[in-house]
Amino acid sequence: MWLLPVLSGVSRFAARSFYRLRIAGPEIPPTGPVLLLANHPNSLLDPALVASAASRPIRFLAKSTLFTDPRVGWLVRASGAIPVHRRSDDPEAATQNVEMFAAVHRELAAGAAVGIFPEGISHSGSSLARLKTGAARIVLGAQSQAGMLPLIPVGLVLRNKGVFRSEVLVLRGEAVEWQDLAGRGADDQKAVRELTSRLEKGLRAVTVNLERWEDRPLVECAEAIWSAELGMEQVEAERVKRSQTAARVLADLRRSGVTGWQDLAREVHGHRRRLAVLGLRPADLDIRIDLATGAGWTLRRLPLLGPPLLLLGVAGAVVFWLPYQVTDRTVRAFRPSADQSSTYKVLVGALVYLLWILLLTALAGRFWGPWRAVLVLAATPALGLTGQWVRERWRGAFSDARRFLLQRSRKQIRLQLKEDQTRLAGKLEKAYEEWRASAPKET
Repeated sequence: MWLLPVLSGVSRFAARSFYRLRIAGPEIPPTGPVLLLANHPNSLLDPALVASAASRPIRFLAKSTLFTDPRVGWLVRASGAIPVHRRSDDPEAATQNVEMFAAVHRELAAGAAVGIFPEGISHSGSSLARLKTGAARIVLGAQSQAGMLPLIPVGLVLRNKGVFRSEVLVLRGEAVEWQDLAGRGADDQKAVRELTSRLEKGLRAVTVNLERWEDRPLVECAEAIWSAELGMEQVEAERVKRSQTAARVLADLRRSGVTGWQDLAREVHGHRRRLAVLGLRPADLDIRIDLATGAGWTLRRLPLLGPPLLLLGVAGAVVFWLPYQVTDRTVRAFRPSADQSSTYKVLVGALVYLLWILLLTALAGRFWGPWRAVLVLAATPALGLTGQWVRERWRGAFSDARRFLLQRSRKQIRLQLKEDQTRLAGKLEKAYEEWRASAPKET
């Protein structure tokens, strides 16, 4: 368990290196027993993402077969994970899991934070899988030792989970209420089912659940139009809630047989495609495009083209081109599944980049002496991270400049798109109000 004390910091570094990570929602209690429950779309990177959202060590539950896996077993054991024996892996699982429950109860009674993925599997489905009852049984069985511990849902919202430097949101939710179930043990099946239902509701509140993946572009565009035109809050939690609502409205309308929503969906899709051709987003139609705004924007970004940052950006790309290619080709050779791709990239990349840095250090020591070798060892990782930061700022600045200039040069098209978007926002709001009126209990 040597990794456990620094697991949160190491996880945050790994997650922020691979993804553009954002963390939102109420802070996790820094002390005392707490159970963290998260969705499971991304294999072994999911514990890292959950740990990134906490500022304390977390003991995760992990399937027993991972402990003996030659590729990741060392990492699972070093992180202090607690083995879960599944019937599909071990016919004597029920007997062996008695010790698992006892171990979790001891950890919670000692004031530890425990992490669990109640879906029971890592998957690439468009929605939460049905939750297992293990989390509820853990809570009801531990209350005599750990008391009324907080149950915190953690949503992992990943857009392109296998893509390096894609966006990831870790959304911490409000604690699930279960005080009325206190005193009812893990053998009370009715209490177990009720608590499992509440945990699922808590997890759905911090995740975006689609009926099918093909709905994602429509849901995302509808939310973006809604937000831009109706002046909605742009905080992460509120955007997730609006996406949840859009997904629920779409699914309910599709099942209801009500006509007319297909026409609205086609209009939203058409608007999205027109914006995509121009490289625009719904919010871009509201930005100021006067020359004074453009001049101010340019002055703020001029340092990105200065010699120091230009040198760092180019040098970082050149120095780390080879390990990047080796990592990419190695991972492709393993052919991991969609929910394991990022895990392979992080683990293989960590090894390849470490060996590369050590090789550069050794060469520096061989040709330039030990002091320069120490300098290379310290400076090379910093060069890679700083260079990546600079290049991302370049790409962002280029995209912003392109959108600004395009809208200035095609003002009539921009005006028409804006009118279409305002009209669509009104239709979306009307559809939402009609849906809410017909399903008051669902809101």
